Amino acid sequence: MTIEIQVRTQQPIEVAADLLVVGLLQGGEKTAALPAALRSIDAALGGALAKQIAREEFSAKRDQALSISTLGRIAADKLLLLGLGERRKVGVPEVRAFAAKAARSATTEKATTLALVLPAGIDGALRAAAEGLELGAYRFTKYLTGERKPKSGLATASIVSATKIGAKEKAALRLGQSVGAAVNLSRELSNEPGNALYPKTFAAAAEKVAKEHGLKIQVFDFSEIRRRGMKLIDAVGRGSSHEPRFVHIAWTPKRAKRKLVFVGKGVTFDSGGISIKPAAGMGEMKHDMSGAANVVALMAAVAALKPKVEVHAIAACAENMPDGNAYRPGDIWGSLDGKTVEIVNTDAEGRLVLADALAYARTLSPDVIVDNATLTGACVVALGNTCSGWYANREDAAGEFTAALKDSGEVMWRLPLLEDLREQIKSEVADVKQAGDRHGGSITAALFLREFVGDFRWIHCDIAGPASIDRPSGWSQTKGATGHGILTFLAMIERASD
Repeated sequence: MTIEIQVRTQQPIEVAADLLVVGLLQGGEKTAALPAALRSIDAALGGALAKQIAREEFSAKRDQALSISTLGRIAADKLLLLGLGERRKVGVPEVRAFAAKAARSATTEKATTLALVLPAGIDGALRAAAEGLELGAYRFTKYLTGERKPKSGLATASIVSATKIGAKEKAALRLGQSVGAAVNLSRELSNEPGNALYPKTFAAAAEKVAKEHGLKIQVFDFSEIRRRGMKLIDAVGRGSSHEPRFVHIAWTPKRAKRKLVFVGKGVTFDSGGISIKPAAGMGEMKHDMSGAANVVALMAAVAALKPKVEVHAIAACAENMPDGNAYRPGDIWGSLDGKTVEIVNTDAEGRLVLADALAYARTLSPDVIVDNATLTGACVVALGNTCSGWYANREDAAGEFTAALKDSGEVMWRLPLLEDLREQIKSEVADVKQAGDRHGGSITAALFLREFVGDFRWIHCDIAGPASIDRPSGWSQTKGATGHGILTFLAMIERASD
């Protein structure tokens, strides 16, 4: 459920809300001379605010917080100060994180109304704040009942402005809220349990998104997947009673400047197949469709943005289960690309569904292909839970993605496509082997995917684990890596549209 976000032209002291959150920059005015936004509040509190700031040595360092009860002396019931750090280091990502933290604080305080005071002079602050408010307010409560079900939640957030805003700023606010809601859609899909979300129901959710936003969509059922020769998707999905689906959503404006294709891994539950996973942590494998959730949600944001570029989202969906019809280690399977693949581990299934999806993406003749997937534990071992790894087959594509990362503020690190490791995926009985050994596992997975990209410019994102959403982007209440990458993909689209 989205929250109501509005802009109110009032002084902070006048804004009625359960919680008033003021964002402060480090440096500048001395603590002894309070920032302008706080002076009237301090006067109403009889100097108590200045004393508390001095006592707590609050200097507005990044992530520093100070809360104080207003005792009914101003319109807001409670005041929270949040530090953003030095002005030169504060931009759109920091404002987004600040707003998300404010919304999370409102939930903690059981506040239904929130007022937000932003630092002045930061370009893009309104859109970033709206994104952050939506992200920070998100909670997955669908399956809670009785006493467990939340009785209330954040309903209204007011951004306090000293001056009236114009049509351009209002549009930025609406876009920011749409982007935040799109990311939350990805998180909502990922948080669904495996018994509720499987390939067929995921495809139905994608169809709903396309219908609501006026987007074109194609969904291939299992017979169509087989008819088209998507043999690797067939291999992964054949062990489940829930048959695979292949989803293609498109935004196709007239006179489009470029064409970008985003591909997501949609393994709705990954048991590991015959190479079955340990029981511990297997429940988290409902999130193995995070890449597919990301690209579907991205298209909701694209519909709000209305870029001048053609954008396609491809989600290859399967459930990886063991039964008498499941694929086996030692099998050799064909692919949509035509290459044969030796299977060495049925728990390395994500690269297989992506391989067919990438081969399909090539038929669209895109300017760039970007895939994203919770692909390897090796990447999490290398980079931790807060940073995703990414690869590029061309330096011009890498430059484009680096610029988008800077715009979004998401944390990813480029990893190398080491040609020496390609020896690990050479097969003696097929064109290519599905996986290498345990060393350099993320790199060999990327090298395997590259086999199916052809000559097209390509970015592969091996998205990280549970904490990637909560820090540093300021998001919460999701597991898996759902949502990580959407802001960067959208930044790529916006740059291409300029």
